[in-house]
Amino acid sequence: MLPDTVHKLPREERFAYARLLAFMARVDNELTVDEMAMFEQRLGTALLSPSQRKMIRSALKSPPSLEECLEGMGEETGRLALRDATMMAAADGTVDDDEREVLFEIVEYFGLADGSVERLLKWASKGYLWMQEGYDILNEISE
Repeated sequence: MLPDTVHKLPREERFAYARLLAFMARVDNELTVDEMAMFEQRLGTALLSPSQRKMIRSALKSPPSLEECLEGMGEETGRLALRDATMMAAADGTVDDDEREVLFEIVEYFGLADGSVERLLKWASKGYLWMQEGYDILNEISE
């Protein structure tokens, strides 16, 4: 799990952050095991109450609009949400056009720097390669 600051955000913003991740998980109308694992991991960092977690999980079936998700976020939450939405988009190994468009909309909404999406996608790709190397090492040392 990433060392993080999500748990330090105001509760309302953590809820908005989690709603955005639920939205992101459903952008391509497909919820893969990898995306679900990433969603649950990041949801854990938000430290939401059991009732809020239940509401967020129901948003996986019927996600709110992107605008509804973004309205409840401040600038710091928006940056963290962009980072984690990028990881969600890349979790299944591909970032489709719809996912990429949402990432750009988040950047635009918060007025973030040009090139933000590309930088975060590159970072996420490096991270997933690093994790794969760990799995490869585990397989190699078991022989």
